[in-house]
Amino acid sequence: MGALSFFLIAGEPSGDKLGAALMAGLKQLSPGVTFQGIGGPLMQAEGMTSLFPMEELSVMGLAEVLPKYFHLKRRIAQAAQACIAAKPAALITIDSPDFCLRVAAQVKPAGLRTIHYVAPSVWAWRPGRARKMAAHVDHVMALLPFEPPYMTAAGMTCDFVGHPVVAEPLASPADLATLPKQSPLVLCLPGSRRSEVLRLAPRFGETLTALSKSHPGLTAVLPTLTHLRPLVEEMTQDWPVQPLITTDPAQKRAAFAQADVALAASGTVSLELAANQCPMVIAYDLHPLTLWLMRRMALTDTFTLVNLVSDTRAIPEYIGEDFRPGPVAKALSQALGDPAAQQAAMRLTMHRLGQGAEPPGLRAARSVLAHL
Repeated sequence: MGALSFFLIAGEPSGDKLGAALMAGLKQLSPGVTFQGIGGPLMQAEGMTSLFPMEELSVMGLAEVLPKYFHLKRRIAQAAQACIAAKPAALITIDSPDFCLRVAAQVKPAGLRTIHYVAPSVWAWRPGRARKMAAHVDHVMALLPFEPPYMTAAGMTCDFVGHPVVAEPLASPADLATLPKQSPLVLCLPGSRRSEVLRLAPRFGETLTALSKSHPGLTAVLPTLTHLRPLVEEMTQDWPVQPLITTDPAQKRAAFAQADVALAASGTVSLELAANQCPMVIAYDLHPLTLWLMRRMALTDTFTLVNLVSDTRAIPEYIGEDFRPGPVAKALSQALGDPAAQQAAMRLTMHRLGQGAEPPGLRAARSVLAHL
């Protein structure tokens, strides 16, 4: 197709990862391609000079956004102006819809092609988002196989390109050597945000205590992020079952591979566990008002992605007031006793997400070029 140029925007580390894989795929399929835009270290390593630090966009929650509102508005205008001036083959925005779709709305009137990577979860709540998005997005690349019909019904073209979890490396023999094998081993995953750790850690500890009564020899491992480690250590210091807390990526991969069962917060971590065939119980809580609003708006009876992708309800899920240590410990015990009940749904999930097919970054690159 000749030398192409793209303007890409990612606003957080997960988007930076998706963007870098997409850029690598575009370089493979379209030699000489060039990039401008906003991205993190991974996208910069693929050949982009970021217009400004991506970290400025990694803001979540109303309380965090409000103090930076006017600054973010200026950044939206700056990104849109730079994109229009660059005259790329397309603007490719990656997740971070609050920022990215506002840039697309300013760019679209200039006649540029607009592509959004990661479909909004309109199947779960707020289906009207797809119609609003269609006003300034031409094409969408979806991570989940059931999402394209929602996008095309709203007036956009959409391709399922595979989920990045299928390309994540599993534990190597060297990784496994970093973590002594003990059984039963429980993997504790109370979330990657400070608010999640604060809310979930006490009940995770109570659940482990309840489980240890029927499995007295159990051990626990808790992978976390470096900046959360002091908080995690503080929140777990009184747990009767003391977890091994680790920030080492090799130990994390080993823990996912060797764990007999996982107690996990809701989110994409269920897909990481499925990739490792690790049985799980999902437990989560939110502020009562947030939980009430979410349940009023929800369009599905489960929030666990393995359940949704496999079209089963194999993964036990305890949300809000249902998250009580006794029932959750009982579900963990059942998963320990019969892991096969969940593992069939996990295998189906990974197959449907694209395991064994072309890497998602390359599939996304093919989708971009086919759309053009």
